Amino acid sequence: MHNPGHRFQAQDRLAGGAQYIGGRLTRGTSGRTHAVVNPATGEEVYTYELASTADVDAAVAAARAAFPGWAATTPGERSDALHRFAAVLAERAEEFARAESLQCGKPLKLTREFDVPGTIDNTAFFAGAARHLQGQSAGEYSGDHTSYVRREPIGVVGSIAPWNYPLQMAAWKILPAIAAGNTIVLKPAELTPLTSLLFAEAATHAGIPDGVINIVTGLGKEAGEHLVGHPDVAMTSFTGSTAVGKRVAEIATSTVKRLHLELGGKAPFLVFDDADLEAAVHGAVAGSLINTGQDCTAATRAYVQRPLYDAFVERTGALMASVRVGDPLAPGTDLGPLISHAQRDRVAGFVDRARGYARVVTGGEAPQGELKSGAYYAPTLVADAAQDSEIVQAEIFGPVLVVLPFDTDDEGIALANDTPYGLAASAWSRDVYRANRATREIKAGCVWVNDHIPIISEMPHGGYKASGFGKDMSAYSFEEYTQVKHVMFDNTAVARKDWHRTVFGDRP
Repeated sequence: MHNPGHRFQAQDRLAGGAQYIGGRLTRGTSGRTHAVVNPATGEEVYTYELASTADVDAAVAAARAAFPGWAATTPGERSDALHRFAAVLAERAEEFARAESLQCGKPLKLTREFDVPGTIDNTAFFAGAARHLQGQSAGEYSGDHTSYVRREPIGVVGSIAPWNYPLQMAAWKILPAIAAGNTIVLKPAELTPLTSLLFAEAATHAGIPDGVINIVTGLGKEAGEHLVGHPDVAMTSFTGSTAVGKRVAEIATSTVKRLHLELGGKAPFLVFDDADLEAAVHGAVAGSLINTGQDCTAATRAYVQRPLYDAFVERTGALMASVRVGDPLAPGTDLGPLISHAQRDRVAGFVDRARGYARVVTGGEAPQGELKSGAYYAPTLVADAAQDSEIVQAEIFGPVLVVLPFDTDDEGIALANDTPYGLAASAWSRDVYRANRATREIKAGCVWVNDHIPIISEMPHGGYKASGFGKDMSAYSFEEYTQVKHVMFDNTAVARKDWHRTVFGDRP
C-alpha cells in the first residue's frame, strides 16, 4: 500500500501553510502543530501549525476589508470570476481528486466521479446564479408612494465545514456567499484542510480578489468558537453534528447573527411490498455505504414491508458481503476506510452493543491482513433491532444499515418519522399514489422515490427538525446569503406635508 500516490503531491503548492488570509498562505500562530493522517495507512501526510484566535481575527479583518469592493462589483463581474474559477478547478481536477482521497480515505473513483465534478458543477451554477440577485418590482402600495425590495449582501460570513466532504462542503459554504457579494472566512475540519486550502488558492488564481475567501485551520473550541462569536461576522453557516450545532447556535445568539445549520441525519429507507426488490437492494447498499457511510443523508434505517422482509435481508447481506474494501487509490476499490481509528472504534461500539438485542447479518468487524493498519470497517447489516434501540435511533456515521419490518403503510411512515432527525429519506414503490403519500408525510428536507443519495446543484439540500434549518445549493441557498431591504419613495411634496400634519398637527 506504500506508493507515490499515497503522498500529498500538492505539498509544494501549500508550502506547509494551513491558513489562507488575504490571498496568501501563512502558518498558524497557536504554537501547536497538527497532522493530516491518511486513514488508509495511518501515515502522516501533512503537518501544519494550528490557527490561534489572532489568526481568526486577521482573517475576519481581511474579509471585512475586502467586502466593500467585492459587494460593489456587478453581478456580471462576479459571474465572470466564478466561471474562471470553475475552469481552474476543471484544469486541476485530478490534483483535487487525489488530495481529497488522501486526506479522507475516499476511493479515488468516488472523488473523481462525484466530489470533484460536483464541486465544479456547483461553481458553474453559482456563476450563473450571481446574475439573478433580484428583489421585487416597484409598485404603489400606499397612496402616492412607490416601494420596491432590494436584495443586498450581508457582510462577512463565518463558516465551519466538516471532515466527511471537505471539498464539497467548502464549495457549498463559499460559493453562494461570494456569488451574492459577501466575503467569507471558512474553518475546515482540522483533520481534512487540504482541499479547502487548495480551493481558496485556486480562487485567487482565477482572479477572485484577495480577502474575499479566507481559510483558518484550527480547533473547534478555539478557532471555531471565536469565529462564530466574532462581532464582525454577520452570518454563521455550520455543517456538523446536532450536538455541536446547538453550541454554535448558542454562541451565535450572543451577537444576533444570521444562522444556517445543516446537522445530523438518520435517513429512513422505506420499502413497500410492491417495490422492485432488486432495485431496492442495490439502492440500499449504495445508499448506506456511500463515503463509507459517513454521510448525513446515507440510508441508515431500512423499513421493509413484511412480505419482502426476509428476501431483502438475505439479498442485501449477500450484496454487502461482495463489496470490495481496500486501498482508496486502487481502481477496483468500492469502500475505503473511515476517517480515523477513533471513528472506526466508535462505529464498532454501536455494532458490538447491538449484538445483545439484534442480529448481525454480515460484517461487524474490522478487516485484518494488509488493511489492518488502516481505519477500515466491513460493510455491516443488522436486522431485527427494536425501534427504540440505540442502533436505530443514534447517528452512527459508518457503513452500517439496520433493517426492520413493518406491516401497514401507516406503520411504515410512522416508523420513518420516529427519530429527532429529518434530513433525507427515500420511498420505494411502483404505485405512484403510495409513493406520493410518502413524500407528503415523511418529515425530511429531501425524499427520493426509488432512489437514494443523488443531489444536483439546482435543487436545495437541508433538513427538518434536529437536522437543522437553511438550504445548501440552489437558488434557495443563494437567497439565504442576502438580506432584504424595503425602499419607499414619496412621490409628491403634498403627500409629505399631509403626513406631517397627520403626525404633528397643523402647526408651523
